[in-house]
Amino acid sequence: MAESQKIKELISSERIAARITELGAEIAADYSGKELVLVGVLKGSFLFMADLARAIPGHDVLIDFLGLASYGDASNSSGVVQITADLTKPIAGKHVLIVEDIVDTGLTMEYLLENLRTRHPASVRLCSLLHKPERAVKQVQIDYLGFTVPDLFVVGYGLDYAQRYRNLPFIGVLE
Repeated sequence: MAESQKIKELISSERIAARITELGAEIAADYSGKELVLVGVLKGSFLFMADLARAIPGHDVLIDFLGLASYGDASNSSGVVQITADLTKPIAGKHVLIVEDIVDTGLTMEYLLENLRTRHPASVRLCSLLHKPERAVKQVQIDYLGFTVPDLFVVGYGLDYAQRYRNLPFIGVLE
């Protein structure tokens, strides 16, 4: 890590693990008896999605990924959403749970929710590790939420700054 970039821990790896266990139990109960497709939004959700999938007890889940870009290497969303990698299988008639690292402005999630609904799934819901309500431009319903965070630039546990810091085991603030 560059000396000029200091990271202050905001949410510990233990708190993240405990909350994911709770979310997994909620999701398992809500989707009992239903085929569930977890759709991870790359790249930021990959750690969260892996841990969440393992935390859904007694449920065989299907896994797919979708790549979106709206930040580039900047710390603020450009507001323009680009699909960089599409789903590998159709979702028509399936129960879809989007797994996202963070919802801040809501613009990316509004776009993705509308895009996936056009593919005729049985349902589409959203699970986000983090939410920054202070930055909301569009209100999107987060069905399963890990943590609400203040309007700070956060990294770690999949979240990056210019493709760095994703591998941190905690959520931290880039100072």
